[in-house]
Amino acid sequence: MPKIADAELAAELPSPTHPEAVAATPDLKRDPRQAPKAPASIAAAAALFAASNPLQAQTPYVPSGTGSPGPGLPNTNLPADYNLTGVLGDETFDTFGCKVWKASPATPDWQQASVYFERKFYEKNDFQLPNGGRITIWGFEDTLKSKGQNIYPSPIIRVSEGDMVHVKLDQKKGTHTIHHHGIEPTTMNDGVGHVSFEVEDTYIYQWQPRHAGTWFYHCHKNTPVHFEYGMFGLLVVDPPKIRFNGYDRVPAFKGGPIYDVEAFWVADDMDPRWHTMHQEAGLCGEDDGLNVFRPQYFFISGIANTQTMTSTKVAVNARLGDKILIRLLNASYGVLALTFEKLDVEVISVDGHSLGGPEKPWNRPFTIPKGQTIHLASASRYDLLIDTAQLGATLAANLVDTVRFEFQDWVTRKVHNATSSSAWQRGLASTTITVRRPA
Repeated sequence: MPKIADAELAAELPSPTHPEAVAATPDLKRDPRQAPKAPASIAAAAALFAASNPLQAQTPYVPSGTGSPGPGLPNTNLPADYNLTGVLGDETFDTFGCKVWKASPATPDWQQASVYFERKFYEKNDFQLPNGGRITIWGFEDTLKSKGQNIYPSPIIRVSEGDMVHVKLDQKKGTHTIHHHGIEPTTMNDGVGHVSFEVEDTYIYQWQPRHAGTWFYHCHKNTPVHFEYGMFGLLVVDPPKIRFNGYDRVPAFKGGPIYDVEAFWVADDMDPRWHTMHQEAGLCGEDDGLNVFRPQYFFISGIANTQTMTSTKVAVNARLGDKILIRLLNASYGVLALTFEKLDVEVISVDGHSLGGPEKPWNRPFTIPKGQTIHLASASRYDLLIDTAQLGATLAANLVDTVRFEFQDWVTRKVHNATSSSAWQRGLASTTITVRRPA
């Protein structure tokens, strides 16, 4: 495995002691040996982002699925021998723990897919870190839509309620699975090897989502290690389209709000020691140090914490009157603390389950006032709605809200490496939400 380089970035994140400092935006023309120049203020960072992302003529936002039309590949693997899987096989401490069932059977109860995906295991040994070093990551390549691109986090799976979904896993290193977290398929399609099997070669997972929401998918073999390596991605289920103000629109969930801008924030941290472990580290009871996790690198949606202020994958640009939907996943191994400086935020869904609406009258959304911190545990998801109409009908100038992320140790609740002199090593990140007034 490659060693982590000990280079230093010049760009600094906003901090309690240096609130005016911001991360630098990448400059492809700059000599990479020179330190990047940072904007002089948060306002400058927001202006830089807005200038490179002008709002076009307003057209209703309608999200679309990320799959290919079915039926996809046929079911050509040999039928499953359930006695050789966790479904009917003899469950023992070993088969449930380290000697898990391994197979590549045909998908049982096969139905023709309306939406088809392919995911192929990848290993990338030169993933670049913000200090100039390299680290090994794993993930799922989308061989149909982004072949050859080792995207981190893995590409979003987006479907609609009622779709018959097939996801083909193709992997060649050891065994892996795909668990579509929060979806409720049959046992053989759940991707949990302890009660089914781990995939040796290929398998087509079949499932049909019933509820709109924000979920995620990940490898469920030796989950702590494989997830830390990067084998995860967002999974979004949309409700049916509705007619709204003369346009086809997609609400957040049935009976839920319409939104105009959508953002995906996936918080993740990396401990470089874990990225040198073998696939089955600790799986059979070995003491491989899985009780010690000391992250040194922090990311939002694959963007290093020193670059999140102006990255178009993180920073949000909206008009006054827009409703912004942020789909937030805490993929870090700790507590994520999130604070919006100037905007009230409404939590409309938790862990894929909507709050309120005609299907769930026993609960309701709740508001997080500006300045109050939101806390998420590992694997938690919040759908956050920001109605920019809260700013009033007139806005004297563009509003820039600074959003602060804190990666906290799950035991001490302290920010990781908070006193480090290196911005990339501190468990902090910030970005902006820019609300632009009418011209």
